[in-house]
Amino acid sequence: MSHNTVNQSFVTTFILIGFSDYPYLQAPLFLIFLTIYTITLIGNLGIIVVIRVNPKLHTPMYFFLTHLAFLDICYSSVFTPKLLEILVVEDRSISFQECMTQFFFICTFVITEMFMLAVMAYDRFVAVCNPLLYTVVMSRKLCVLLVAGTYLWGGLCSVILTYSLGQLSYCGPAIINHFGCEYSAVISVSCSDSSFSQIACFIISILSESCSLLITLASYVVIVVTIMKMPSKGGLRRAFSTCTSHLTAITIFHGIILLLYCVPNSNSSMLLIKVATALYTVMIPMLNPLIYSLRNKDVKETVRRLIHSKLHPHLV
Repeated sequence: MSHNTVNQSFVTTFILIGFSDYPYLQAPLFLIFLTIYTITLIGNLGIIVVIRVNPKLHTPMYFFLTHLAFLDICYSSVFTPKLLEILVVEDRSISFQECMTQFFFICTFVITEMFMLAVMAYDRFVAVCNPLLYTVVMSRKLCVLLVAGTYLWGGLCSVILTYSLGQLSYCGPAIINHFGCEYSAVISVSCSDSSFSQIACFIISILSESCSLLITLASYVVIVVTIMKMPSKGGLRRAFSTCTSHLTAITIFHGIILLLYCVPNSNSSMLLIKVATALYTVMIPMLNPLIYSLRNKDVKETVRRLIHSKLHPHLV
């Protein structure tokens, strides 16, 4: 009997606890998450459309922002529909295959987004520190390579981690104390030696987190030094305003992920893990379009023009 058949014969379905410990919160949580998810989809699709229709926004920065919006739509769509379902349906089961698929995609999109934010920090570094060479350095080819690289790395890490989870044996009762197949929650229901999987997760988490943070911090240290040396205060404000929205997005994203991995994995801390996971899978994708569009006059101007042309078509 192969190892794989063993694990399949133990468990074919997991039960997601979600927030069922708080029955009185089910309906309010459903409405909150549904509202956030709707805003996320509209906001991120809106950003993609706005960038597409305004030729002025066909620059490397907005090319990366399009991909960030696309990633936000993808990774909020991995957990949220299932989360909404288990808040209203009695049956909270998820098949083994569905669970592994969910884990694969959330892992891919989160790691890809982590590096997409680092790529955007590098883009801001080139824009502020080498403005005259910006279009030469950030060529179309380099932008495509950087984006492809982030997706490839996210996918590769995810394949390794999902394979390591799939090789474990899971025994009944396979109750996952979470609303989705988040790594620590899945590992906790395994009844075989998970040390290889945990070492792989530890190495990939540390490598991805430290590399992306290092690129981001190095870019911003140089940006700040360059801005400080600028003689005109107007240039200083303009240069920094392009960075503040990006810095806000990075701080929220990395802050929540670091919080998630610093929390000890015990039953008492599972509520905190669930809340932190909800924040980075449901809240962050909603915040990104708000952060970028509210602080960006080109985006606001395009939105204004689009609304005006829809309301007054005869004037266009």
